[in-house]
Amino acid sequence: MNVKQSLAKSSGAFGKPRLLIVGCGDVGMRLLPLLRQRFRVFALTSQPTRCAELRAAGAAPVLADLDRPETLARLATLARRIVHLAPPQSEGEIDQRTRNLAAILPERAALVYVSTSGVYGDCQGAWVDETRTLAPRSARAVRRVDAERVLRAWARRSSSRLAILRVPGIYDGSERLPLERLRKGTPALLAEQDVYTNHIHADDLARLIVVALQRGLPCRAYNASDDSSMKMGEYFDLVADALQLPRPPRLPAEELQRQVSPMLWSFMSESRRLSNARIKAELGVRLRYPRVIDVLR
Repeated sequence: MNVKQSLAKSSGAFGKPRLLIVGCGDVGMRLLPLLRQRFRVFALTSQPTRCAELRAAGAAPVLADLDRPETLARLATLARRIVHLAPPQSEGEIDQRTRNLAAILPERAALVYVSTSGVYGDCQGAWVDETRTLAPRSARAVRRVDAERVLRAWARRSSSRLAILRVPGIYDGSERLPLERLRKGTPALLAEQDVYTNHIHADDLARLIVVALQRGLPCRAYNASDDSSMKMGEYFDLVADALQLPRPPRLPAEELQRQVSPMLWSFMSESRRLSNARIKAELGVRLRYPRVIDVLR
């Protein structure tokens, strides 16, 4: 039996195929309107207080915790279509949450994993496609590489189809903008030392997940990025101008590193430009928001 035939058998009680979202935060909630007409959607949550919200959005909540493997057994037969949006835990070099999930995932499934473009590390402003050797520098990105490897191994041994979306900075027209940074006056790098950054609108990411679930090639990675090519300070200036806030001051790298947190500095010290040719050629994606500057204007 091939993957397509197996997926066709994974139908819920209401005649719809079943789909599980693991980690149903902002992007997961944007996914629900795109999925609930076609699938019976289950959403994993470790917070009982979110159950009513998830039901109202069209998902059946499933109480389980990726940090507690004993709570995950029921997921093994729940659905053969899975969207994995949950982040790793905050410490260590392995993603134990993904390892716990992979231990109970079904065979002959289809899974989309939302990873990070941080797995490429600092590319010194070079254009980066999905064939580039992974070279994570932050512990956060190291855990994402571990998750990708664990899921690839699961997909191969279980005859399943895995698509990995490597996602840069997610934004939208309101909540996912660097407003707090701008209001605090957090500095940016001098223009001559600035780094290239990459973006994807949250709604486009949700649509990409749906398309990757349907059309993603087995064990294939995709840069889930828009068409923008801009430096980080330029992005902050655009947001500041659009919202009539002061532009951030510019500082040399040595001074800026002393003023910001290590986590923030890790973002500000890696430079790369993501090629999104593969999502267009293989997935046939047409972005609704191809450039950040168009949305902000």
